[in-house]
Amino acid sequence: MDAVEKAGSGHPGTAMSLAPAAYLLFQRMLRHDPSDPSWVGRDRFVLSAGHTSLTLYIQLFLSGYGLSLDDLKSLRQWDSLTPGHPEHGHTAGVETTTGPLGQGLGNAVGMAMAARRERGLFDPEAAQGTSPFDHTIWCIASEGDIEEGISHEVSALAGHQRLGNLVVVFDSNHISIEDDTQIALSEDITKRYEAYGWHVQTVDWTRDGEYAEDVEALHQAMEAARAETGRPSFIRLRTVIGWPAPNKQNTGKIHGSALGADEVAATKVAMGQDPAKTFDVPAEVLEHARGVVERSRAARAEWDKAFASWRAANPERAAEFDRISVRLLPPGWTEALPAFEPGSSMATRKASGEVLNSLAPVLPELWGGSADLAESNNTTMKGEPSFIPEEYQTKEFPGNRYGRTLHFGIREHGMGAILNGIALHNGTRPYGGTFLVFSDYMRPAVRLAALMRLPVTYVWTHDSIGLGEDGPTHQPVEHLWALRAIPGLDVVRPADANETAAAWRTVLEHTDRPAALALTRQNVPVYEGTGDAAKVARGAYVLRDASTGQPEVILIGTGSEVQLAVEARRLLEEEGIPTRVVSMPCVEWFHAQDTAYRQTVLPSAVRARVAVEAGIALGWREFVGDDGEVVSLEHFGASAPYQTLFDQFGLTAERVATAARASLARTGADKGETTGN
Repeated sequence: MDAVEKAGSGHPGTAMSLAPAAYLLFQRMLRHDPSDPSWVGRDRFVLSAGHTSLTLYIQLFLSGYGLSLDDLKSLRQWDSLTPGHPEHGHTAGVETTTGPLGQGLGNAVGMAMAARRERGLFDPEAAQGTSPFDHTIWCIASEGDIEEGISHEVSALAGHQRLGNLVVVFDSNHISIEDDTQIALSEDITKRYEAYGWHVQTVDWTRDGEYAEDVEALHQAMEAARAETGRPSFIRLRTVIGWPAPNKQNTGKIHGSALGADEVAATKVAMGQDPAKTFDVPAEVLEHARGVVERSRAARAEWDKAFASWRAANPERAAEFDRISVRLLPPGWTEALPAFEPGSSMATRKASGEVLNSLAPVLPELWGGSADLAESNNTTMKGEPSFIPEEYQTKEFPGNRYGRTLHFGIREHGMGAILNGIALHNGTRPYGGTFLVFSDYMRPAVRLAALMRLPVTYVWTHDSIGLGEDGPTHQPVEHLWALRAIPGLDVVRPADANETAAAWRTVLEHTDRPAALALTRQNVPVYEGTGDAAKVARGAYVLRDASTGQPEVILIGTGSEVQLAVEARRLLEEEGIPTRVVSMPCVEWFHAQDTAYRQTVLPSAVRARVAVEAGIALGWREFVGDDGEVVSLEHFGASAPYQTLFDQFGLTAERVATAARASLARTGADKGETTGN
């Protein structure tokens, strides 16, 4: 109450009613070490209801994670460790950035999947509960989380995967910003989770008509949930939001705003506290709470002993664990990357699939799949088992609980959040595929991946009108620049098969950001010079220089349109116009280069420029300047073979050449000829 009152904004009600549950979790249930928040043997705690950030911050303070009372006093203020919603990498003990409702629940599912995959990599033979890789993912979710559609996607998949290492405590307080949730929510949520295949319990602190925080009943439910290893567990905890505030409890007013001085004082009186005191934490209370540090050390010592025994018995696995945990790539791994013959032709989605097949034996940390589009996305590594309970494997996709190929079903939004959870859990490298146009479904999770700087890879195929007959609903037009607008996301659109392999190499060498591979359905020619990984990693490079070495015009292409630029160069050179072709697979990587390099690729003295991309022009003006031209698509596509679409919409080499002449004319280079006397 005091923290929100001082900040002048915040969400006090849920933090008040969840305080006993959070305290129980951190003091008795969570295996953690406050002195080492990144201890690999810890359980994970996800506060999916990120608006109630004080639920987490107060436990981090009481448990000894390094947060001070002054930090709580700085809630939601500039440069504080207690921002309005928890931020991973900013505050010790915060496992993921939450706030957009439902995302944290998806992260928790991803963490549970990652924990099972890691157990399969490093200790698959151990009996249940005996491995140092056995731990629990705990999550607190709100009605807001449960209402968001993503909760269905991730919860259904968690039940299907039988993630017995996942426990969700659902705070059922029946209040949201618009007050009583009955105005919008009436389904039986426990039956919903039973239908998903979860182990479901209810703890009702209102059952006797009087509100009673029955912590022992919750403790028993948590113990039962942790003991259930064959299914994920869901505990519906019926609370009264804002209890025991005498006037505002159980109202929407206490959900997302300060109580006001009078209500804070009245609540303190009801609790037997001095209303004149603020941020009052008696020394004996803090000392008692900090006792969790010693209990945690004892649990850690027991785990350390088991971990040391495992290391001694499994030196090769231990070495692999050490490498993967810090995302260090193995020596010589790039030698496994395929090379493709110049002069041949291949879709970049197929080239990506070849890269994954080649890397499978040397990068066990790399795993992923598709949102039911594996054959189209080429995301399945040949011969690798699916990650699936044995009873659900199919003839087409045999597998086991420790498999490698992920099947998200048609759940793009959930896939994005799960990929984030996998990346957060430890060191494995997840990827997920769908059509580029359906990145719209994933955008909230992609944005959070960029915010958290997570090395998640998106394999987005069918990247333009080049997918053809499926028509405008499936043809991305605005997507490339909409995604490039996300800070911290690398959007990579390789020109051919070799650029695709180089792009994968660069993406995997980055450990501090997500990347999106935008790949073609249709075949594109393989060019000489596109396989230079160092050049590709710079985001843009000279693919074909002017015949004179001094270009009068520069053509910039990405993806499947690089071939248009190459052909347009031929037309222009035949007319005596020295022309350079620049392949720019990644705008973000090019921006990261120093001025000198950027000048060698796009010298400012050459003002005549054309950019060509089968999407909207937004953003290309930066590269072509006031005198340049952009050959683009400023409208939706149509249903027809892709060759027809490119021709009818003017995405042709001839049009690129015409645009180059127009740009040259704008710079004053078009002088005409004398007509005689």
